[in-house]
Amino acid sequence: MQLKKTFWKLASLLPLSLLLFLGGCDKKLAVLNPQGPVAKAQYDLIVWSFVLMSLIIAIVFILFTVILVRYREKPENMDYEPPDQHGNTLLEIVWTLVPVIIVIALSIPTVKATYASEEVPKESQHIKPVEIYVTSANWKWLFSYPEEKIETVNYLNIPAGVPIQFKLTSVGPMNAFWVPELGGMKYTMDGMIMDLYLQADKPGSYLGRSSNFSGEGFTHMEFEVEAKTKEKYDKWVKEVQETAPKLSEEKYNEIIKPGVVGRMTFSSHHLSYVDPKSLEYCDYNYYKNKK
Repeated sequence: MQLKKTFWKLASLLPLSLLLFLGGCDKKLAVLNPQGPVAKAQYDLIVWSFVLMSLIIAIVFILFTVILVRYREKPENMDYEPPDQHGNTLLEIVWTLVPVIIVIALSIPTVKATYASEEVPKESQHIKPVEIYVTSANWKWLFSYPEEKIETVNYLNIPAGVPIQFKLTSVGPMNAFWVPELGGMKYTMDGMIMDLYLQADKPGSYLGRSSNFSGEGFTHMEFEVEAKTKEKYDKWVKEVQETAPKLSEEKYNEIIKPGVVGRMTFSSHHLSYVDPKSLEYCDYNYYKNKK
């Protein structure tokens, strides 16, 4: 009887849980609104994981209900005593293999999706990727375009339909680069270069942010990613090269000091005098500015 009451208490919470879950399924939820091949692959992984785990939960609840009903206490079995049994080989094999199969079913697509983000999307392997260095600092983002010889702060323009090879690093504490509609997040760490490939299928504006807490200015570490047509992107690059000021080393050192800044645009980049793999340089500037 007590088990039955417990079951119905738990069952009564199921509609509330579903209501809360569906309340978060707004069409504007960025992570469920993939706008590129990488994000689409990760979205499919989320759906597959959700379906598989929902199936497991359904089976568990069904078995739980069957056991409660079939083996419930009745007047005719009040004096029943189960036989003394020392294990069941078949059942032990089943409840050992089933979790292993579940883990494998989740692990294989997860590993494939993770490694896929380290390469150009299959759909775009015939297109040369645009290389952009992403540098996180307290509390802003710097985007360096080596081939275009330009740099932006706190905003990012990319060509639509072209793979982007992001090279992630940091000049301060560890952070995390994330554009939910284009793909999953990846950490930025000083003295290291982390590769991440993303792509926007069509022109549009996408919100990027930090997903790793890094201090009092963390909430300001948001940036806009604007995907443009190839023609508009090339026009923007040319305009920046011709009209924006140069980024001097003094200005760069000023920008990376802990603090909040607005959008900035430069017709040169800091990679000409900063080695992003240099741990000594990164740590020196960060800790010097913290004093």
